[in-house]
This record gives sequence, C-alpha cells and structure tokens, in this order.
Amino acid sequence: MTAAHLQRRSDGRTHPVEDFLFTYYSFKPAQLRRWHPGAGVRLSSGNTAPQRDWRYYTLVGDVVHVDTAGFAAARGDTVRFVRDLLTQTAGRPGRFGCFGLHEWAMVYRQSPDDVRHAAWPLRLGPEGTDAVVESHQIACSHFDAFRFFTPPAVPRNTLSPTRAGQAASEQPGCLHAGMDLYKWAHKLVPLVPSDLVMDCFDHARAIRALDMRAAPYDLRELGYDPIAIETPEGKAEYAAEQRRFAKRGQSLRARLVDALAVVDTESVPT
Repeated sequence: MTAAHLQRRSDGRTHPVEDFLFTYYSFKPAQLRRWHPGAGVRLSSGNTAPQRDWRYYTLVGDVVHVDTAGFAAARGDTVRFVRDLLTQTAGRPGRFGCFGLHEWAMVYRQSPDDVRHAAWPLRLGPEGTDAVVESHQIACSHFDAFRFFTPPAVPRNTLSPTRAGQAASEQPGCLHAGMDLYKWAHKLVPLVPSDLVMDCFDHARAIRALDMRAAPYDLRELGYDPIAIETPEGKAEYAAEQRRFAKRGQSLRARLVDALAVVDTESVPT
C-alpha cells in the first residue's frame, strides 16, 4: 500500500489520485506500516515487543498494552470530538445529490496555471467545466471540500459549512466524510487497531478513485475512466457508487466508535 507512493517520491513523480492519502492526510507511510493491536489487547513477551518503547504504551511485568488513561489525559479533546462527530454523522440520513461537483467548484473560473492538477487536462475544457458548474445546483456539506472552492464558486454553494459546525452538518452520503474516516482512525492510533486503520485506508483510497473519476480532469491515461456527471447516466452511476460507499462507511464508523469505548468518558479531561 505504500511502495508505489514511496517509489514515486524517490523518483520525483506525482500521482493525482493515489498520492492524495499521503499528501493530504498527515499519517506518514512509516507510521502506517507500524502494527498496533488496539486498546484492550495485551501482548505477552512485552520486554521484547517494539511497542514497549512507543508513545501511549505501558509495560507491566512482561506484558505491554495501550495506556488508555495516558492517551485520554493527553488527547481527551480529540477523543471527545471524534466520538461526537462520528455518532452524529451516523445518525443522519445520507444525501446523494451532490454528484461530486465540489471538484468542479475547485477549478471554476480558474486560469489553467492555477488549477490544482494542472498537469492533467480538463475533460470538457475550461469553458465546458464552468458551464457544468453554472448549470447545476451545488450542495456541498463538507467544510474541508468547501474551503477549496474558488472565490466565484463559493456563493454558488447552497450550504455554508464551517469548521465549528462540522459535527452538526456532516452526513454519511458525503464522499469526503467517508475518506476522513481514515483521518480519524490514524489520529486515534494506538487506541484504534491497525486492521481498522487499514480498512479505513482502503475505503478512502477507493473513494478517492471515484472522486477523481467524477472530477473534471481527464485521467484516462492513468486508467481512470470518467464518470460524466453532467449527463443523466453519469449522475445515476455516481449516486449508486455513493450509496455503496455510504453503507460501508457506516460500518466503519460503528467500529471506530466501538474502538473508542475503551476510553472512560468520565476520565477524559474537559
């Protein structure tokens, strides 16, 4: 999962789809490759286990395990925020009518040199891309997508998501909320076991591919067939994929909330 990215980095090459999980999110490949059993699991022969020297682990006799109290004392705000965000998001109905227009709004009325992935052509060209934005209603609910809208695109969004209102606005149909499950998982390592982190990574990687297939870029040279969301057929395909990812995302949210249950809410400082 990390080899291709590391090779490209060594060669000075980039990939607009597959590098995203290593450049946008803060978890480094070396961190992803470390194995964590998760809170509540005790490793025997702890004197020789590498985890004994890692942060938020404790050694008791010959057994090493995650120091949940120490993690709660140091990262209580993060635990509380993520638990609240995931629980609130999971409790809302998903919305499936955005059609990935956030990526189009990120290049709306930009000069070719300013486009984020300028090395790749716009499938419909600049004017055609702008026309798609202008002929659709944009309803992006995710702040970390909305904040990258170009200035002319901002007032075209029917919603006004904010960082402060994130827990009150995120919904399970949002692809970016699904990708961010990986962010919340790695931010809560070592409470979260590595198998769950990797499941979230796989989920985010697959969503990123869909995201960019529906984006205005032409990435067929890289093997990504476009989803023409400007057509009825493309909209139907995108919404169907969005529903499939939303279902899997809800399962991952539940697993993440369960992983946080080992932290006593009463012990988390305010």
